[in-house]
Amino acid sequence: MGEWIVFGISALLLVTGLFLMLSAVVGQYRFKYVLNRMHAASMGDSMGLGLVLLSLCVGNTDGWLIAKYLLVVLFVWLTSPTAGHLIARLEIATDSQYQDEMEMIEK
Repeated sequence: MGEWIVFGISALLLVTGLFLMLSAVVGQYRFKYVLNRMHAASMGDSMGLGLVLLSLCVGNTDGWLIAKYLLVVLFVWLTSPTAGHLIARLEIATDSQYQDEMEMIEK
């Protein structure tokens, strides 16, 4: 009975994570503006991969493997927002529309 509960929780986390990743891929193709695309990609990256790896942790009994999965989740959660922020700043710095708006704000 306990194995079925673990399997159900693991399957639910896996399907949810895969759905988020698929939604991110659809968002990459549907959104027109680069910052919207980047938001879709970062959500799919962080939450989707986190849920998939969490489902692997729930379904596994090896402590070292679970620790490695959790370290991967931690690494992605620390690096993905940083990379997204830098890309967004680069987009705003190089887009002439935003440069004109920033000049108007500074005056």
